[in-house]
Amino acid sequence: MLGAEEFGFATAPLVTMGCVMMRVCNLDTCPVGVATQNPELRKRFTGKPEYVVNFMRFIARELREHMAKLGVRTVEELVGRTDLLAVRTPAVNHRAATVDLSAILDNPYVGAEKTHFDPADVYDFHLEDTVDLKVLERRLGSALAQGVPKRLEVAVSSTDRAVGTILGSDITRLHGDSLPGGTFTVKCTGGGGQSFGAFLPKGLTLELEGDANDYLGKGLSGGRLVVYPPKNSTFDPAENILVGNVALYGATSGQAFLNGVAGERFCVRNSGATAVVEGVGDHGCEYMTGGRVVVLGPTGKNFAAGMSGGVAYVLDEHRDLYLRLNKALVSMEPVMEKHDAAELRELIQAHADATGSAKASHILAHFEDYLPLFKKILPHDYDRMLRTIAQYEEKGMSREEAQVEAFYVNTHQKGE
Repeated sequence: MLGAEEFGFATAPLVTMGCVMMRVCNLDTCPVGVATQNPELRKRFTGKPEYVVNFMRFIARELREHMAKLGVRTVEELVGRTDLLAVRTPAVNHRAATVDLSAILDNPYVGAEKTHFDPADVYDFHLEDTVDLKVLERRLGSALAQGVPKRLEVAVSSTDRAVGTILGSDITRLHGDSLPGGTFTVKCTGGGGQSFGAFLPKGLTLELEGDANDYLGKGLSGGRLVVYPPKNSTFDPAENILVGNVALYGATSGQAFLNGVAGERFCVRNSGATAVVEGVGDHGCEYMTGGRVVVLGPTGKNFAAGMSGGVAYVLDEHRDLYLRLNKALVSMEPVMEKHDAAELRELIQAHADATGSAKASHILAHFEDYLPLFKKILPHDYDRMLRTIAQYEEKGMSREEAQVEAFYVNTHQKGE
């Protein structure tokens, strides 16, 4: 009635399946077998799809009862019907009586002569004025449709939100994931607004000379992000914030090279992207399930909390990372394996090439001295799974067969 066009169910259907809200989902100790891979605990799960169906039927029935009292037939007819809402009188107390709700309840698009709210009348976001549609797609022209490589330059500001997202959606619509990396490169200058480079697909590179707000690279999906300070800046990038909080949230693939420090919750729920950064705030790599992250500097507290997959390499120059690492699910070891050292060096080199990072170049020039200072953060279960897969591959299994066999062995479900 206040204008929302959709609603969702979250915890309630989960409760119908047996959840008792113990809030230990990340510890693999769910007492009713909902959020766990432990076969003994999973035996306790009693949920059935019919329970959710029954719950939804009750919800629908109660909703129809309310709608019938209001004289409304469908949920769609409820959208924006603030004329059916009224402020309670008398107010429950003096303070409640001082609240002015007129800005919320007085809807000029709903009245006696117009009883249905049309979102198109109100929610015009002027997408045609965005950088993507007004500048990028217009200047790409036929190259966008044909998938022909092209490079553009554009100025951006913090009011330009989600730069590259609409362009990325059109690239996916036209070409899927068939374009080679870097087919389209957009060099941006200025301040990247919120969600700069969100959901970038394969084939699109955004290079930003400046800085960016929160949610940089959210849902990165195969694209490439390069961010570095203005080339005429005099400050040390390794000691200054370059991008805001929650960068690369939920990224699934692609690359990000950031010549500076990121805010809190860097790479939360990253499941496959590769990122190199010169420092992160609190809760870095939280709930990460895949991908590779290299941190060429300090981290905040609670690093790797809930991390169940992927690998993080952290430069621990002061040997105090253990004080800020959440050790519940991960191990912290020196970089000993040759292939790990080679991977680390390759990622730092790619970072130096992409951003011109002075710190990365210095580390590469003295790599043998810096290598003992790096720590490899690896989830226990992920490590065990990788080792099991390698054992089966040595026996002649394909990668896919080894992964399936390793899953059953490590979850004690073989033969079920």
